[in-house]
Amino acid sequence: MATKHAALHALIEPVVAAMGFELWGIDHLSQGKHSRLVIYIERESGVNVEDCADISRQVSAILDVEDPIPGEYRLEVSSPGMARPLYTLDHFSRFQGHHVALKLRAPFDGRRKFQGLLAGVEGDEILLQMDGEEYCFPIEGIDSAHVVPQFDD
Repeated sequence: MATKHAALHALIEPVVAAMGFELWGIDHLSQGKHSRLVIYIERESGVNVEDCADISRQVSAILDVEDPIPGEYRLEVSSPGMARPLYTLDHFSRFQGHHVALKLRAPFDGRRKFQGLLAGVEGDEILLQMDGEEYCFPIEGIDSAHVVPQFDD
């Protein structure tokens, strides 16, 4: 699966970068016979609907030619938003000090879901503070992660 993800990233990233955006991440979700390919794009000045439509048209053309996904799929292009998914060590570093939710690939202390303050990155481990303790999770052991937006009263 990692190889397929890397191949998709290699196809899509140059197109997104050429259009002045950062490829934040890709999610390929299988849903029976159909699947969904979600591409998250980012730019310092923000992302609007027209940007998503432009990227969608360009990426769709490349995917039609290269045909890396068998069968039918739905292509979606989006900003990562406030509850943005975190994929890389750089993403975790950028959001140090924010609240995040993690889902691990394998249970740790009998559970797979954790939520707390992202204390930082040390080597290839994510440091998470919760309930007065600090936990270290290797990034390879994290199935999914996202920022948990905090709103002041």
